[in-house]
Amino acid sequence: MNGEPRVGVVVLTHERPAELAHCLAQLVALPERPAIVVVDNGTRGGVAEVVARHPGVTLVRSDRNRGAAGRNLGVGVLDTPYVAFCDDDTWWAPGALTRALALLDAFPRIGALSARVLVGPEQQPDPTCAVMAASPLAREGLPGPRLVSFMAGAAVIRTQAFREAGGYEPRLFLGAEEPLLALEMAARGWVIVYADEVVTHHHPSAARDLLSRRRLLARNRLWLAWLRLPWPLALRDTLAVLREARAAGVAAVALRAALAGLPWVLAQRRRVPAAVAEDWRRVHHGAEAASVSRRGSGLRPASPAAPPDARRHVR
Repeated sequence: MNGEPRVGVVVLTHERPAELAHCLAQLVALPERPAIVVVDNGTRGGVAEVVARHPGVTLVRSDRNRGAAGRNLGVGVLDTPYVAFCDDDTWWAPGALTRALALLDAFPRIGALSARVLVGPEQQPDPTCAVMAASPLAREGLPGPRLVSFMAGAAVIRTQAFREAGGYEPRLFLGAEEPLLALEMAARGWVIVYADEVVTHHHPSAARDLLSRRRLLARNRLWLAWLRLPWPLALRDTLAVLREARAAGVAAVALRAALAGLPWVLAQRRRVPAAVAEDWRRVHHGAEAASVSRRGSGLRPASPAAPPDARRHVR
């Protein structure tokens, strides 16, 4: 790219300086020369030293771990029309951002692109990509399958759409933050598309707390349903979430946590437009596609065109 970059990359990191070092080495070598912002999500140390090795990379420090909402801080310091997101164990392939920007330039209705994710040294496609590619939603002249959500660490988003939708909701912390943001974008007329030709790499970190993530994910999926869906559809989602949470051994604790936040949820409740709710229904409940795609996954909420948390790898 010539002149000022048209895309910024926001990298969210927490207590993983070694992974961050590898991520940044890949990003600074990209031919697009994007603006790069690292959000240190309350790490105890090591991040500043890693960033200092790469002049031109901006460091934003959070005073605490804000979860997914830490990305809002990174977007806040950018003035680029587009923003690509990375977690500290992901990075964009050379040329991927160029292809993403060409699509976003050509299709002004698109608010976000969800990329094809290649996992590990073997570069195997993340299974969620096949789910997104099989979206049941009409494409309506779009360059790829239309979605109701995206992968947070593998998305290129129009900055205007991100800001109009309010960014990531801090109360969720982690889990189901993508579909809530996606619903906010869709309610404002933006569309989300899976772009198979836009590629990002993911080398999963071993530093994860799966049980806590499952609890948060179940709680947040309940909140998501109660916050934005029509009540009949919200009830359907609630029952589905609780079935999966029970199988994962987290139903009781997740339900208690969700009910504890009910006053906030009801105060913030805004039902999405009927067309958006219908897209959600078709993706999550049409022909039982969602339950089939999740079977045996241990509380994976991925369903056609809805990959919110199949790969929680940043924290």
